[in-house]
Amino acid sequence: MVSLLTESPIFGATWPRPGDRDGWHTLPVPLTFDDLLTRATALARPGRRAVLGITGSPGAGKTTLAEQLVRQLNGTGEPWVAHVPMDGFHLADVELDRLDRRERKGAPDTFDAAGYAALLRRVREETDEIVYAPGFERVLEQPIAGAIPVLTTARLVVTEGNYLLLEAGSWARVRPCLDEVWFCEADEDERVRRLVARHEEFGKDHETAVAWVWGTDQRNADLVASTRGRADLVIPPAALPSPYRVPRS
Repeated sequence: MVSLLTESPIFGATWPRPGDRDGWHTLPVPLTFDDLLTRATALARPGRRAVLGITGSPGAGKTTLAEQLVRQLNGTGEPWVAHVPMDGFHLADVELDRLDRRERKGAPDTFDAAGYAALLRRVREETDEIVYAPGFERVLEQPIAGAIPVLTTARLVVTEGNYLLLEAGSWARVRPCLDEVWFCEADEDERVRRLVARHEEFGKDHETAVAWVWGTDQRNADLVASTRGRADLVIPPAALPSPYRVPRS
């Protein structure tokens, strides 16, 4: 098994090599999805619940990674890993209209960041009863209260979203609630393609989808990219799982 010892957000492993002046030699080692499974498993320790954050720009593959981690770690036994996306804390459209922010939906100030941080604190601390988190309905593009139960059996909770490492306003309350934060790095052409396809899938025509991706989404992507250096681990595109990967037995 490859060591996951990292001294910076850039992935790599460290081995001693004879003849090195200080006894250690650092070489880049390709990170694999199995490495990520091992690292996520190690976060869950007896007597406490761990929370793993996954971040990255819109379309970087955060949700795919989170869903595959949860699916494969849980396997066919009793679920011990839960998935709580940040998207459930989108402000409802009626509130965005009141605030005149509807055309910037997805920007940091269109979420209830304080509510999200409070939920993460509850998830960490309230382990003797079910904690309910909001979900997000993609077709309606609206949050749904109480849609996701975090059961008492959950020893690891995976949460994903764009702004987990943002230090502005109430977003600064999020990072202290997370044991680690991983940053998904994406090929930019592929990331844009995914975003356009996603917007078209949920009702936008092609021209509107492209305009939204290069407008609102790109401004958000640039902001998220600026937080990369605060991540505990940067995940290259090659380590991200295929949506159709067969679960490990």
